[in-house]
Amino acid sequence: MTSDQPIRWGIIGPGTIARTFADGVAHSRTGRLVAIATRNPAKPGLAEGFPGARIVDGYEALLSDKEIDAIYIAVPHTGHAEWAIKAARAGKHILVEKPIALSAYDAEAVYYEAKKAGVFAGEAFMYRVHPQTEKLVELVKSGVIGTVRIIRSSFGFNMGSYKPEHRLFANDTAGGGILDVGGYPVSMARLISGAAEGKAFLEPEKVSGVAHLGESGVDEWASAVLKFPNEIIAEVSCSIMAQQDNVLRIIGSEGRIEVQDFWFASGHKGGVGKIEIFKGGSRETVELREDRWLYSFEADAAGDAIRAGKTEFSSPGMSWADSIGNLRVLDQWRASVGLEYGVEKASKRTANIAGGTVARGNSVPQRQIPGISKPASVVTLGFEFFPNFASASLTLDAFYEAGGNAFDTAYVYGGGKTEAIFGDWHTSRKVPREEIVLIGKGAHSPLCYPDMIAKQLDQSLSRLKTDYVDIYFMHRDNTGVPVGEFVDAMDAEVKRGRIRGIFGGSNWTRARFDEAIAYAEKTGKTAPAALSNNFSLAEMLDPIWAGCVAASDDDWKKWLNEKQIPNFAWSSQGRGFFTDRAGRDKRDDEEIVRVWYSERNFGRRDRAIELANKLGRNPIHIALAYVIAQPFPVIPLIGPRTVAELEDSLSALDIRLTPEQVKWLEG
Repeated sequence: MTSDQPIRWGIIGPGTIARTFADGVAHSRTGRLVAIATRNPAKPGLAEGFPGARIVDGYEALLSDKEIDAIYIAVPHTGHAEWAIKAARAGKHILVEKPIALSAYDAEAVYYEAKKAGVFAGEAFMYRVHPQTEKLVELVKSGVIGTVRIIRSSFGFNMGSYKPEHRLFANDTAGGGILDVGGYPVSMARLISGAAEGKAFLEPEKVSGVAHLGESGVDEWASAVLKFPNEIIAEVSCSIMAQQDNVLRIIGSEGRIEVQDFWFASGHKGGVGKIEIFKGGSRETVELREDRWLYSFEADAAGDAIRAGKTEFSSPGMSWADSIGNLRVLDQWRASVGLEYGVEKASKRTANIAGGTVARGNSVPQRQIPGISKPASVVTLGFEFFPNFASASLTLDAFYEAGGNAFDTAYVYGGGKTEAIFGDWHTSRKVPREEIVLIGKGAHSPLCYPDMIAKQLDQSLSRLKTDYVDIYFMHRDNTGVPVGEFVDAMDAEVKRGRIRGIFGGSNWTRARFDEAIAYAEKTGKTAPAALSNNFSLAEMLDPIWAGCVAASDDDWKKWLNEKQIPNFAWSSQGRGFFTDRAGRDKRDDEEIVRVWYSERNFGRRDRAIELANKLGRNPIHIALAYVIAQPFPVIPLIGPRTVAELEDSLSALDIRLTPEQVKWLEG
């Protein structure tokens, strides 16, 4: 694209905000509106509202239109991520009306798709690219009010009465104030807090919110307090049923700055913006006259970025990291008040984030695990860190769609939440149970007793929405109890049909495992046949958690090779040791230092880096390939928190290390 070629815009969702953006494009120097996509082409007023634009029947038709370079997405909130991803996959640049997605997890998925496609993607906070915002940042950096202490900002209006038919009152379409207008004061607070430090933005270290949830369950008025690392405190509020003053106040050690309706800047059609500075008894007004239309700045900021081959806005526009961080604050705000949208629950979120049916793929290799009748993916997905179904389903969907079918759960993860998430996932997607290799774990300390196995498995199966697990592990061992009592308890579950594959111990010693096998052989009981201990290229020097057992040293490898016991290895990639979070001169991460730092491990890390450079990969890929390449069955447990992290881990599966390379890595 040449530097003078106009950006040919298409619009999905021809509502009020879309007409406002269309006006901005019409008054821009970089773009022109070519077409709008609608599901109702006969709707009155479309031609008048979007003069000169072709009316396209259906959103999909716009995505395939060769005369369109970039698409502005202005459908209801619940469709933002879906159509952004579809547009990116179609090779279109995208500008998405705020919020770009319902959550930070969804936003990360959107930007990851944009990264893969090499297209521009931006969240449409129009005020961020207006000269008034740039001037405000400049004033804060200059120290005109001294050191910034407090930021107060609101965006609120009064709808007058409850209107169940209106999108703002609809829980299923993510209504309420936080997501609709709360992002404005939050984004400004993060911008100003960052400016005070000479940074593009700053993330709060603490978010605490309150809200009134109305009849439909959405927030009708809400407030939050944000505490930043530089000691700035921001008080933000939003509302759809309360008329607020909508003034931005930046309070410093020597004065304050005030801006009325900062998101309107100099006005929709241009005009004079005012920044008020109060110091002592004096008042100074900084006026900014702009004849250009507000939304033209947004269209041109996106257009300039596209022409320059950039994929995101430059500061003070919302970069990808800035956009994700903003949604992360809104997520915390919502969590504080217990606000979950209907569309985020399993009953409504039955498709993947791009709106498609979830179907199993075949790109992840399979292996046969001794004692398991069905093939399992060479890696197993663990997902204990996700806060809710919506966030977890992104990774679960992507793993299954890549061909993964082995899942690691445990009674204690998330207080049972993750088991319930998995149960909701496989039933909402109608995933055939016979295709899944499901791991369950129980009897975690301090309740590590034989009688807990049946009791906890009762609850686990109910949460998991199944009547059996394929593999079961005692999550810890209790050497004060005869091992035979544990074998008896697990054998009983095999006979009941609630363990239909193999069982064993997580964080068990070799001696205890051998003793359990001997007891089973002597008594005619089912013998343990699986292990879940740490195994990685880096040897664990100090247990990560109490009771943890690593199986990475030479004695363990000899035993595993002789027994051919499958080991479902947790922390198989060294928990960050093979990333740039670690290094001989880096000691900020206490856990990494305590658990992994030794010259032997650093030597292995050095060789992993060397081999990764030769192969054009990352050291963490080598670490995963090392685990899979063992002459005994090791099935790594991976715990990606985003789709990008998942796909990065899966990219290592095509690395085939030779026995010689394995030995060389070990040193």
